[in-house]
Amino acid sequence: MTYVLALVVLGLAFPWGASVAARRLAGVLPPREACWTLTAAAVLMACGTIAALTGLFHVPFLAALEQVPLARVLEVWPAAVPMACVAGAVMLVQLVLLVRRWFQHRSLLRRAWRSAAEGTGAGDLLVVPGSEVDAFALPGYQGRGGRIVVTSGMMRALRATEREVLLAHERAHLSGRHHLLSAVVDLSTTVHPAARSLRESLGFHLERWADEAAAAAVGDRKVAAAAIARAALAGASQKRRTGGGYPLLSVTTGPVPRRVEALLRPAPAAPQGGARQAGALGLATTAAALALAALAPAYGLHEYVEYAAVAVRGG
Repeated sequence: MTYVLALVVLGLAFPWGASVAARRLAGVLPPREACWTLTAAAVLMACGTIAALTGLFHVPFLAALEQVPLARVLEVWPAAVPMACVAGAVMLVQLVLLVRRWFQHRSLLRRAWRSAAEGTGAGDLLVVPGSEVDAFALPGYQGRGGRIVVTSGMMRALRATEREVLLAHERAHLSGRHHLLSAVVDLSTTVHPAARSLRESLGFHLERWADEAAAAAVGDRKVAAAAIARAALAGASQKRRTGGGYPLLSVTTGPVPRRVEALLRPAPAAPQGGARQAGALGLATTAAALALAALAPAYGLHEYVEYAAVAVRGG
């Protein structure tokens, strides 16, 4: 039974290594592809963890289906029932944390819409009066479409061309539905803690994705870099507290110096030829390894029950 336990441990521990591989792969990809890579990795890590825990939890039930006496299972693997109970408890905690985090997301969105109620503007822009310097993309809620919320303090802090960059940046967040990618990865952290490092990395690449869209919209990368730097400096004192690790996407978030430095370089080219194949191979390898780590424990546990069933019938 030692090898089965080893497979379970592997299935639960592998996401730590997979998160490192996913972050490194994202680092060599353009922002858009990097975001999808990190999101896919987080989902696979969560699914793999659930599969490993489910396989462990079902050992006594599989034994019953195979008409193997529980006493026989405990004779070969005394820890079967305790481990199944632990797996069930962990999954219950994960479910509670997942539901709690989901309600935190909804509560944050509701509060954000309430705070933007005083805003005025046309189209997708809402300007909120006040001296605070802030701006963020507000996802749609209860039938209302997404909005760009900007305080009058932020509008005063930027020049006209810099405002164009700000609005293009936030529109990129809305049109790309970046809040959904952020929410998926954030919810994955309730299933496996290794996804937390992906959440931070995803936040950076989402901002880079919006930065590139803004630079393309205004047609000047230097102007875009200057606007992002000025907005970040102006809003440096504004620390948005959400309590859930799920901030509203804003031009002022993330490691701004790295983002500005990236904008001062040529635009990242879409992967082509060998680069695209290498990226696809890296993502496919990561996905295959995660899938293997997820299925191996379940397969091993099933084989163990089959072996016990044969042994009982033979005896």
